[in-house]
Amino acid sequence: MNTLRIGLISVSDRAANGIYQDQGLPALEAWLTQALATPFEIEKRLVPDEQPMIEQAICELVDEMFCHLVLTTGGTGPARRDVTPDATLAIADREMPGFGEQMRQISLNFVPTAILSRQVGVIRKQSLIINLPGQPKSIQETLEGLKDAEGKARVHGIFASVPYCIQLLEGPYVETHDAVVAAFRPKSARRETNG
Repeated sequence: MNTLRIGLISVSDRAANGIYQDQGLPALEAWLTQALATPFEIEKRLVPDEQPMIEQAICELVDEMFCHLVLTTGGTGPARRDVTPDATLAIADREMPGFGEQMRQISLNFVPTAILSRQVGVIRKQSLIINLPGQPKSIQETLEGLKDAEGKARVHGIFASVPYCIQLLEGPYVETHDAVVAAFRPKSARRETNG
C-alpha cells in the first residue's frame, strides 16, 4: 500500500531562530488530522526566509522523502524577505496557477490585502507543492473555503482539488472527511469504499 506522505515547511526567520514558537506546522498538522480520512505520514521542516534553504527543504521532501504533497506556510507577501514563492517556482517542473488564483479569491472574502499574496502551486516530479498563508486562521480558510450557515461550501477551498491532483500524479487515493472539506473528483475517477 502506497502511504500518503506529506511534507510541511514553515518559513519564518523568527521561528527558525527560536525567537517565537512556530504556529504554522502545528496548525497544518492539526488541520490535516481533522480533514484526511486516509492514513498519512508527515515530514516537517522549519526554515528561515532564505531562498536557497527553502529550495533545499522542498527538494529534499520531494526527491528524497518522496512526499506526494508539500505544503509551505509563510513568506508569501511582497516584503523583501518573502521569498517562498520564488523558491517554489525555482524548483518547479510545472506551475498550477489555479491554486494561487483560488487562494487569493478565498482570502479576498476576508481581507482586501489578499491581492498582495504571491502564493503559488506547482508540480515537481510526482509531487504537488502549495504555498499557504502564514496565519493559522488563514491556512484553514484557504484549505476549507467558505461555508454558509448550513455548512455547505459557498467558495471551494483549495484542498477539495488536492486528492484528485495527487491521483493524477499517480499518488495514493486520498479521501477526506466531508464535514471538513469534500474531495471532488469526476465520477470516472472515484473508487467505491467499504463502510
